[in-house]
Amino acid sequence: MPRSDAARPGLPCVVILGGGFAGLEAARALRGAPVRVVLVDRRNHHLFQPLLYQVASATLSPADIAAPIRHVLRHQGNAEVRLGEAVGVDPAARTVRFAEGGDLAYDFLVVATGARHSYFGRDGWGAHAPGLKTLEDALEIRRRFLLSFERAELETDPARLRELLTYVVVGGGPTGVELAGTLKEMARLTLPREFRRIHANLARVVLVEAGPDILPAFGQGLTAKARRSLEAIGVEVRTGEAVTGVDAHGVTVGRERIDAGTVIWAAGVEASPLGRSLGVPLDRAGRVVVAPDLSIPGHGEIFVIGDLASFSHGLQGPLPGLGAVAIQQGRAAARNLLASVAGEPRSPFQFRDRGTMATIGRGSAIAQLGPLRLSGWVAWLAWLFVHLMLLVGFRNRVAVFMEWLFAYLTTQRRVRLILGASRDEAPPSG
Repeated sequence: MPRSDAARPGLPCVVILGGGFAGLEAARALRGAPVRVVLVDRRNHHLFQPLLYQVASATLSPADIAAPIRHVLRHQGNAEVRLGEAVGVDPAARTVRFAEGGDLAYDFLVVATGARHSYFGRDGWGAHAPGLKTLEDALEIRRRFLLSFERAELETDPARLRELLTYVVVGGGPTGVELAGTLKEMARLTLPREFRRIHANLARVVLVEAGPDILPAFGQGLTAKARRSLEAIGVEVRTGEAVTGVDAHGVTVGRERIDAGTVIWAAGVEASPLGRSLGVPLDRAGRVVVAPDLSIPGHGEIFVIGDLASFSHGLQGPLPGLGAVAIQQGRAAARNLLASVAGEPRSPFQFRDRGTMATIGRGSAIAQLGPLRLSGWVAWLAWLFVHLMLLVGFRNRVAVFMEWLFAYLTTQRRVRLILGASRDEAPPSG
């Protein structure tokens, strides 16, 4: 067993709020350092969010893309893990306040509480259009998608049948594109042989993006290829049109009504409300505007990283909320924190862009790796390799690879379990 330094009172206490990419990477970067690390998260697991859509589409199980934080840090003697939800920070007193009650004092604070769904002021839409940020979200989307086919199998009204087999994904970023492509492939390849009264392959999947095109970060060439790939498998791509209404039976896009049994929200996020308690400037998305070294104005002992941070120094705009950004910021915050402990100068954060990827469907993806632009099969293989390597834990990598191999060879998804009750309706009797 590792020797525990977490309880040694003579060492500076570093409190890390959030066990996502940024917070966990900061904690791991402090391994062996002369500090006490306390990582706090309201959930006990680290989640690999880029693959959440594969849990929602019944390709992977929750355990494949999540790992208990205590297990990840089990060999790090200077770290401890606490389960709790931070609701406020008092920079003057150097304490964190928790929803469960009580405060936690710190010498250094790393805030990495991320972001949540944004319905652009229409929070009532959330009941009818779940987003995709947590395992609970993914399981709810999976439940609604699979249950729609079960209900369609028993439906005799043609209009209601069309509604049940229509799926609208709002938002043309990577999450929306990947989810729309996977859901259509399930309807087209996985489910048709299992239903007797309906034609599952005729299910309609509509991807709605308010901007001029999907995946704007990839450039026009790759964006056009992604759109063609989606349309080739039967996804309807609607761009330049905003959703103006969402209810239990569909959406309104501009002035057009689309009746849909399942609506999924992938259109926007807003920063964690914890940033407001720091008393420093925020950008329009509610993110904390950080200094070049990732600290906040007037409080060099507080670092804000990941999706909660607005970093634009030397750039045309703030860095996007990507896992690669969060991981690099976690490491950089740890280095600057240790520099302060040692009485040395800090260094400005510099993001190294190693590329962006998005999968479109079976054997199809796009990738932008510096000057290199990839699409199709080669990009898909690159996407598989990169995501496998980023997963935490050897077991997770093996399990995910085996599920991907099975799904590719058979077109089947083995995790098609309908669990729990819907958020907006009572469970069926029976």
